[in-house]
Amino acid sequence: MSSTELPSVPAANVLPKVATVRVAEGERLRSVGLPGITLTVRSRPPAREGLPPALYVHGLGGSSQNWSALMEQLEGHVDCEAVDLPGFGDSPPPDDGDYSITAHARAVIRYLDASDRGPVHLFGNSLGGAVTTRVAAVRPDLVRTLTLVSPALPEIRVQRTAVPTALLAVPGVTALFTRLTRQWTAEQRVRGVLHLCYGDPGRVTSEGFRNAVEEMERRMQLPYFWDAMTRSARGLVNSYTLGGQHALWRQAERVLAPTLLIYGGRDQLVGYRMCQKAARTFRDARLVSLPEAGHVAMMEYPEVVARAFREHLAQSGEPEADGQVADGRATRNPGEDDAVTENAGS
Repeated sequence: MSSTELPSVPAANVLPKVATVRVAEGERLRSVGLPGITLTVRSRPPAREGLPPALYVHGLGGSSQNWSALMEQLEGHVDCEAVDLPGFGDSPPPDDGDYSITAHARAVIRYLDASDRGPVHLFGNSLGGAVTTRVAAVRPDLVRTLTLVSPALPEIRVQRTAVPTALLAVPGVTALFTRLTRQWTAEQRVRGVLHLCYGDPGRVTSEGFRNAVEEMERRMQLPYFWDAMTRSARGLVNSYTLGGQHALWRQAERVLAPTLLIYGGRDQLVGYRMCQKAARTFRDARLVSLPEAGHVAMMEYPEVVARAFREHLAQSGEPEADGQVADGRATRNPGEDDAVTENAGS
């Protein structure tokens, strides 16, 4: 093993005890054992029986908690579950140490096959957007609709603000970064993440900030935290170099499910200019632009994203549990930013 590589992490059954992960009111956590992986799944009981299933997949460094606000908004429309990808949230590392986009997609597919919940309304943010794009391309039978929030699809010109995150994929950079930031407090780390991921960090409540700090403190105790971050970043960067049928943009062209694309105008990690390319690439796409949002619109503007999804269901002709077509009408809350919506694709 190269001296610049991270050492292997302990087996999941000998990992140290850390603080329990936060569960919001009305949510449940359960552990699901699958071949080679163990996944933690966060769920929210649906408002009524028979609602169509939905599955949410987080981005790099995130967890299923990233979807809690949106899950609450949509509990009357879909049966919500969010997964912690291997090595993130409360899920232990994969047995084989594979954090590639393909491996993450395989984990999602294994869970959907094992749970027999498909086809689902599939959501993905950032790295999770790349993962769910691959899932929708290779297993269209599992996906009813696809909703992508700032998906991490290949860009020719990466934003300067995204370069530090991409550098995590370079051997030795993570070790250097951890040495340089050894004295940083959890509060400092969280503020840095919020300024990178939010269009307006001021939208985070004091309670939300305290919860984020608590989660950061928990994660920093995990011996595999930086390993999962580094290898997943490397897996994402490597996926950008793939050609042929494995190229992410080529796979985006193969997605059959009606696709909702949500991009933030203040996104510092995924270029806003990529929204038009995505709208042209996905066959049946609807684009929603949120000029004031950053990289995690579902956390920053959950009401707006929920409304866009409901409208997407109505436009796609998706039935509700009672057989009626979904009603996309929603009341606009005072102060909500207007979203720019357009239809795209064939």
